[in-house]
Amino acid sequence: MKKLVLLVAMLTSIVIVACGNGESDANAPVANEPTTLPPTNATPIPTELPEPIDLVVTLDWFQNANHAGVYEAVDKGYFRDEGLNVTVEPPADPAAILGLVASGESDFAFYYQPDLLQAREEGIPVVAVAGIVQSPLNSIMTLKSSGIERPSHLKGKKIGTPGLPWNEAMLTTMLEADGLTRDDVEMVDVGWAVSQALMAGTVDAIIGVYWTYESIIMENEGYEANVLFPTEWGVPSYYELVLVTSEENVKNNPEVVERFVKAFNMGYGQAADDPQSAIDALLRLNPDAEIDEAVDRAGVELLAPLWKLEGTPVGSFTDDRWSSLVDWMKAQSLLDDTFVAADAYDASFSK
Repeated sequence: MKKLVLLVAMLTSIVIVACGNGESDANAPVANEPTTLPPTNATPIPTELPEPIDLVVTLDWFQNANHAGVYEAVDKGYFRDEGLNVTVEPPADPAAILGLVASGESDFAFYYQPDLLQAREEGIPVVAVAGIVQSPLNSIMTLKSSGIERPSHLKGKKIGTPGLPWNEAMLTTMLEADGLTRDDVEMVDVGWAVSQALMAGTVDAIIGVYWTYESIIMENEGYEANVLFPTEWGVPSYYELVLVTSEENVKNNPEVVERFVKAFNMGYGQAADDPQSAIDALLRLNPDAEIDEAVDRAGVELLAPLWKLEGTPVGSFTDDRWSSLVDWMKAQSLLDDTFVAADAYDASFSK
C-alpha cells in the first residue's frame, strides 16, 4: 500500500512588541517576518514498497462455483491490496491436500469440516481459520420419479456411496431419525460416479453428493432429483467447506494469516452480493480449465446465500457449530472421546 507523506513547512508570523520604560505600548509597530513556502516544484519524498508475499491456496477439488469467492478476491485485487501475491491451485491429489498445508508446500486450502476433525485426530497439525460454506451441502438424492422422499422410503433399497465412513454415519443417523436402521438398506460403493449410478438405475439413492452441484447436473441430463437434507433428519448443521492453514502458520505468521483471511472474506462477501460476476471472474482466471459454465451459473445462486448468513460476518465461526458436530461424531465413533473441538479452529481471524 502506498503511503504518501506530505511535508509542509510553515513558519508562523513572529510578532515583536516594542516595549519602553518597562510599559507596553499598544501603538508600537509590529514587525512581520515573511513566511517561507516550499517551492511549487518540490519532489515528494520517495517511499519504497515492500515486496508482496507469495502465497499458495489449494482448492478441495477442480474449479467450480464453490471457489468463486477466492477468484473474486484475486480479480478485484483484494489480496494485492494486502501486499499478497496469491496463486490458486486445484489439487493434483485431493487426498494429499492437508499434507501440503501441514508441510508448508501450500499456505492455505479449502477443506471439509468433518474430514478436518478426523485429520486432526490422526495428528495432522492444521486448523480452520474461516468458514466458507456455512451449511451442509452433502445430501441424499433420489430420482423424483422414484417417489422416495424421506429416509423411511429407503427400506430395502440400494444406496450408492463414494465409500467414506463419514457418509455412512450420516446415512445411519438419517435412517434412524425416520424409524429405520442401517441394516434396512444395502450400501453400494460406486466410487465418485455416484450421480451416474443413480441416473443409470444401478442404485435407488445416492449419498455424498452436493445438492448445489450434482442435482443440477442430473436435471440438465433430464433427471429431476429429490434432495433429503441431513439437518432435517438428525445430523447437526456444520460448515461444508472451511479455509485451513497450518498451526505453524498461525503461530509464526499471524499477521499474514489475518491479511489473507481479510481479503479472502472480502472476496466471498462480494461474490455473495454479485454471484454471476464472481463466476465471470472464475471463468476469466481459468481459461484452460474444464468448467461447466451452465452448472456453475446455476449453482452459484444456491451457494451465495450460504456464504453470507444474515447477522454474522462473512467467514465467521460459532462455537456451538463446532461442539455439536464433534459431539455427534464422537457418538458415531468417528472421533475419540478426548477430542477437543476448540483446538480445531481459530475464530479470531474472521470476527
